[in-house]
Amino acid sequence: MIDVHIDTETNVAEIVLNNPAARNALSEADLSELADAYMEAERAGVRALLLRGEGKGFCAGRNIKGVVPADDDATDYLANKVTPVLKQMSRFPAPTFAAVQGPCLGVGLGLAIATDVVYVAEDAKIGSPFANLGATLDSGGHHLFYERLGAHRTMDLIITGELMSGAEAARAGLFSRALPADQLLEFTRERAARAARGATQAFLTSRALVHDLRDRSTGMWESIDVENVEQGRLCGTEDYAEGFAAFNEKRTPAFAGR
Repeated sequence: MIDVHIDTETNVAEIVLNNPAARNALSEADLSELADAYMEAERAGVRALLLRGEGKGFCAGRNIKGVVPADDDATDYLANKVTPVLKQMSRFPAPTFAAVQGPCLGVGLGLAIATDVVYVAEDAKIGSPFANLGATLDSGGHHLFYERLGAHRTMDLIITGELMSGAEAARAGLFSRALPADQLLEFTRERAARAARGATQAFLTSRALVHDLRDRSTGMWESIDVENVEQGRLCGTEDYAEGFAAFNEKRTPAFAGR
């Protein structure tokens, strides 16, 4: 079950994975609801989005209760159900945040990877427990782990099935920062609300540049060339004009996200 809360005062959407009894593991129906939730938030025109899990876990991955391996088409589930949602999440037209507590595994890890800014509880559990299932890491996990941890630590986590704590994951650069569990949600909400008051188009431009570096391994000078062009494009936005006016008038800017 996926809940959506639109706060018209802060202009932030909060999307909640709400099946705490299963640590918010996702079925195909849940993934469809999740896609609809992001569409609803987009239609509402929010300027930031927060994703979280209800209860003691963020998302334990795929809900495999009742799945019969002989009848299972894992490729269809991942390629046609999971990956399109992850791509949709990564393209959301405003900054996105995730508050990750408890298990963040498999598809749940993919949800975090597809989010712009991820804050984790210090005692969150992150990794690849699939050694005990005869399965492998999915939803972008190999890319994230290899890019941040290197080949040896990645294979260590995969083969042993050991999980990293949120504190360790943040120190290793997997996610933005780790916080005490009882402070996580309030902190993430405050950061999302702050982003919703910011220069949305500038944030989305930076996201595109970062994704280009990640996905195409763009070299520094090519990246600088793109930065130059994008900065010129931003000169024509309302927020650019407001930011410069506020600076010169020594006041706090009131960005409209345009």
